[in-house]
Amino acid sequence: MGIKVRVPTPLRTLAGGQDILHIEGDDLQQCISALEGQFPGFRERLCDETGEIRRFVNIYVNGEDVRFLSGLTTPLQSGDEVSIVPAVAGG
Repeated sequence: MGIKVRVPTPLRTLAGGQDILHIEGDDLQQCISALEGQFPGFRERLCDETGEIRRFVNIYVNGEDVRFLSGLTTPLQSGDEVSIVPAVAGG
């Protein structure tokens, strides 16, 4: 079954137009590595040069913001859902 990753519209070009991907990984870091392995360019869109999640990217695991969980070391298990949500600016 794996991890279900919901891909936002701006990143779908990297995912071949897919809005949902099924990835394996024991934690969010492994999930991002698996995404990068299958769809190059994901890591640089999600993580900054220090390897941390970019400020303007929000990632949720089963509806919980990973910044309030364990960040990139947030554990994942089969059946979990990861949602990538780019921040929206306006004014």
